Amino acid sequence: MCGTSFGCGNSSQKPCWCSQYPAILSIEKDQDCRCPECLKTIIKAKVNDFLQNNPVKMAIPNQYKNKEIIQDIDYYIENGNYVFTEWYHRKRGYCCGNACRHCPYAHQNVR
Repeated sequence: MCGTSFGCGNSSQKPCWCSQYPAILSIEKDQDCRCPECLKTIIKAKVNDFLQNNPVKMAIPNQYKNKEIIQDIDYYIENGNYVFTEWYHRKRGYCCGNACRHCPYAHQNVR
């Protein structure tokens, strides 16, 4: 852990900030929370491992899917434009037909 100070956002009214991330990490006994940047780095590595070790035709399990899109996991910004990652496209589950750079579906719906 990096030692950065951060707070848990868990309250009775809303879930913690960490709940926006895909639940791709296994929970270990006596595991401490991680700061937002450390958690993002670890999840990004787990996402990349999942993508490399699972074929495109395999659907991403529902527990890994999250509603929020997260910078550096679902997209990155290049020259002011959102560029969606393979993870984002695999969560959606099909080619949208827009000739996306990281389309894992071989642009099958591009005209």
